[in-house]
Amino acid sequence: MVKKFHDELKKLKKNLIEMGYLSRDTLKQSVESLKNQDKESAEKIIKNKIKIADMDALIEEKALILLTLHQPMAKDLRQIAAILKIITYLNRIGRYGKDIAKISIELSDKPQVKKLVSIPYMADIVCKMIDDSLKSFEKENIEYIKDFSDRDDTVDQLRYSIFRECLTYMMEDSGNITRCTDYVMVARYLERCADHACKIAEKIHYMVTGEHIEIDPSEIKQNQ
Repeated sequence: MVKKFHDELKKLKKNLIEMGYLSRDTLKQSVESLKNQDKESAEKIIKNKIKIADMDALIEEKALILLTLHQPMAKDLRQIAAILKIITYLNRIGRYGKDIAKISIELSDKPQVKKLVSIPYMADIVCKMIDDSLKSFEKENIEYIKDFSDRDDTVDQLRYSIFRECLTYMMEDSGNITRCTDYVMVARYLERCADHACKIAEKIHYMVTGEHIEIDPSEIKQNQ
């Protein structure tokens, strides 16, 4: 029974990693479709959200079955608890990717404003955070997530920078209002995805060490 449990838990972790990379790819490709004004690609990306939702439901069901049948303790229990939380954050990242793809479709036939300002650069940072959180989960190594506080702070600064830049363009030309408003929204979505990556990192830290942390923009604090 013990071997069967650990085999099933290993499969469950593999399922989560697959879901994680699908969510990451959905987000990454949605920004690429926006950058390249690729309507066809954006339409395909939107369909990923259904796959992500299905994986969310399947992983949750498998996790609950493991909890019910085997009643794990200590680290095994923390792993399943972390999985149940992490899939929620991954599902939300996928949803934001879908929302960006929808904006990409709306803007596909309109000229870009200053090459999307800093949105592609911001997306690269966020996607790397998701990558490193998944590596941390897979390898059970918190070194991958130790600087998430600094990276989240950088993402926040980029969001405000994009907002200020877009506001300038809107004031210069009212014809930029719709596109710049969408850019600001995309930046907000990316910021939220970085926040979700931080929440994933918190759960991984607890899974590996048994200690709760809170990732803030400027520092990591242990909960008392």
